[in-house]
Amino acid sequence: MGWFWADTPTPAIPQPPSASPPPGCPMHEAGAKPAPTLAAEPPISCPMKSKDSPFFSAPSTETPQPPVAQPPAQPSTLSKLNPLNFMFSSISQERAANQTVDLPVEREPSSIPRGDGEGNWEYPSPQQMYNAMLRKGHTDTPQDAVESMVAVHNFLNEGAWDEIVSWERVFSKGLKSGWQHCRRGEENLSNDLIYADENGKFNDATPPRLLRFQGRPQEWSPKASIYQALSWAYPAKFGPPFDRHDWYVVRQTPEGPKEIRYVIDYYSADPDPHGLPVFHLDIRPAIDTPTAAAERLMRWGGDVWWRASGASVREQASQASQA
Repeated sequence: MGWFWADTPTPAIPQPPSASPPPGCPMHEAGAKPAPTLAAEPPISCPMKSKDSPFFSAPSTETPQPPVAQPPAQPSTLSKLNPLNFMFSSISQERAANQTVDLPVEREPSSIPRGDGEGNWEYPSPQQMYNAMLRKGHTDTPQDAVESMVAVHNFLNEGAWDEIVSWERVFSKGLKSGWQHCRRGEENLSNDLIYADENGKFNDATPPRLLRFQGRPQEWSPKASIYQALSWAYPAKFGPPFDRHDWYVVRQTPEGPKEIRYVIDYYSADPDPHGLPVFHLDIRPAIDTPTAAAERLMRWGGDVWWRASGASVREQASQASQA
């Protein structure tokens, strides 16, 4: 008895026909005359055309060619990338061929919530970082510096996320609420956010989440391009960014979730007095919509107005008189 198929019935053995013909068959009757045979008549005309005939066509002697086998389709490079971060979907934790330094394989969790709601993003391990750099062609990467590179990478991403969260807290409730924070300049914005956080003004149950991100180091943002134009006159002040990221964030608004794209330009600065590297991150929402343009104008214009109108000096004088 079969498990996943039906039992095949045993075929019947064919029996030879009976040697005696059936009764009444005229071909076996005794004394039956054989049927007359028609004589074959020659054809009136030959069906084959003569070679001298204008309708003669020589038979084809070409051998039909077998169909050419099509090579199997190769997956494109883009199909191998993770659509969430445009990195290779699987980065090996295995030791590289010419690797001489042991690198950790543990991954550090970040404080950045995932856009799909399943926990937080995880940073690559030093071994994955090294394998990814080799895969991109950076074969001159010093192996003993990979762990430090991962630490700096994670530190910059955490700082970038903190700045994005501050933008989201300012404008997640709309432009009117955002102007109430921006009108007193950047120097008071951080204090206003701390005060609002302590008084439960922010909904921490639905914080912003990072949906996906994309590295675009070869593409300068419009703002970075303007800085490079200014570097012709002030080369020491305006240097090129060494990296660029686009982060896509899910903002929780009163009308529902909304996707916001943030542009991050990474700049190197002079080392600090202790010789440690210094980096500057220029983070702002991309001008994809009129609302994003208004947010950037409020953030920049509020600080300029606060300083140019003398409001900062008057507030300092008022605080000094009350002390």
